[in-house]
Amino acid sequence: MAAESINWGENWVNRIDQELKRCDYFLLLLSERSATSDMVAGEVRTARRLRDQLGKPLILPVRVNLPLDDPLNYELRSVLQTIQQKSWQGPEDTAALVQDFLSLIEAGDAPAPVKEKDEPEITPPSHQRPPLPVADLELPSGTMPLDSKFYIRREPWDTRCLQEIENRGGLVRIKAPRQMGKTSLLARIRDRATELGYQTVTVDFLETDEQTFTDSSQFLKRLCALVSRKLGFSPRQVTEFWDEELFGPKENCTDFFEEHILSKIDTSLFLGLDELDRLFPYEAVSKEFLTLLRSWNEKAKVDKTWAKFKLAIAHSTESYVVLESNVSPFNVGLAVELPEFTSAQVMDLVGKYGLNWGEAEVEALMAVVGGHPYLIRLALYHIAQQDLTLAQLLQAAPTDAGIYGEHLRRHLWNLQQHPELAKAFEQVILSENPVMLKSMLAFKLNGMGLVNLQGNDVVLRHESLYRPYFHSRLRMSP
Repeated sequence: MAAESINWGENWVNRIDQELKRCDYFLLLLSERSATSDMVAGEVRTARRLRDQLGKPLILPVRVNLPLDDPLNYELRSVLQTIQQKSWQGPEDTAALVQDFLSLIEAGDAPAPVKEKDEPEITPPSHQRPPLPVADLELPSGTMPLDSKFYIRREPWDTRCLQEIENRGGLVRIKAPRQMGKTSLLARIRDRATELGYQTVTVDFLETDEQTFTDSSQFLKRLCALVSRKLGFSPRQVTEFWDEELFGPKENCTDFFEEHILSKIDTSLFLGLDELDRLFPYEAVSKEFLTLLRSWNEKAKVDKTWAKFKLAIAHSTESYVVLESNVSPFNVGLAVELPEFTSAQVMDLVGKYGLNWGEAEVEALMAVVGGHPYLIRLALYHIAQQDLTLAQLLQAAPTDAGIYGEHLRRHLWNLQQHPELAKAFEQVILSENPVMLKSMLAFKLNGMGLVNLQGNDVVLRHESLYRPYFHSRLRMSP
């Protein structure tokens, strides 16, 4: 349908944004295919941003032959978890659904909200369906089951992370581009903390409204309230405790954690912070929060009450907030930069998918996508499902028609919405040698997974996949 209504040469990213801005209601049809689409997730995220800014569009989700117990990927879940979802299983459901929506629109109402769960539990779907590789590595709190046969341990990092949180002042910092397995590892660290008898809380900053990041006091209040609620304490005590006349936000937050959280639990507290880099662009707030995390880690080493505090953070990019080394949390604790899979690990995964491959097939796939966990899993899934052969996959890989089309278009979408970033990436695409970029641009491109950092320079990642695709799509001339 998009191909029929968007003209050749038209900027389709802007066109979709314009159409979303015109909408009062956004009817979201979630089929097995669209529920795993990066582009659909991007449009939903844009719709949510517009709703936060403009009050519309209101999202009306319908699961099309997709049972309500079927897990969604983390981006869709973060937006839709409090929105009532309808179900369509056949033509007999159409009339009732249409009437429901017409009545809603005529009255100008929003769908009835669903009570937000503190910790959504993701269970396997009740029907039989092949695994969804797009969800395996991204859903927090165990969407990829802790005992999944598809999980690949990357040693020594998996073991070291589990050991670190047993230490006094334990701090784990997991850094990797998108879809590299940060959240799956964070879930396993949390599971280990539970085994040790710790109280555990995970905060996913993708679920935080953007306006919260603009005010330090509001942000820290929300953090205190969220942790309190997830531990079974009343979040309303935050407002009663907070004294903005006498103390600053960091002092209020620290004292609240000490007096109303750590002092009230008999065991350690594990706090997991996922997608921390979403906070980085808001320099005033992120600088205060990052220095606060460092101070808490220092307290944990010398203070009996704070010794209970264990922390794990996951982020895609370096913080481009300038901090002195003695107040930055990024030079203490265990730093884990998740590597891509090795050829031996890919071969192990090939066996888990039941494929009879040798070294030649593994090398051919890795020549295009390296050891990128998501791209490897996506390839093995489709080949195991006999959707296509390895030769067909490799031929179409750097095109919109290939299985990586969604992945590539998602990157293109992000680049076109950030012209300075797109221009910087053009320099990389056009050069066969390492390129020096501004630090912030290099960090962002590295966090997206498009480049690797090499000293003060960057080099293109996945040469055979990204160079041919973006050279044509960004309309560059040598």
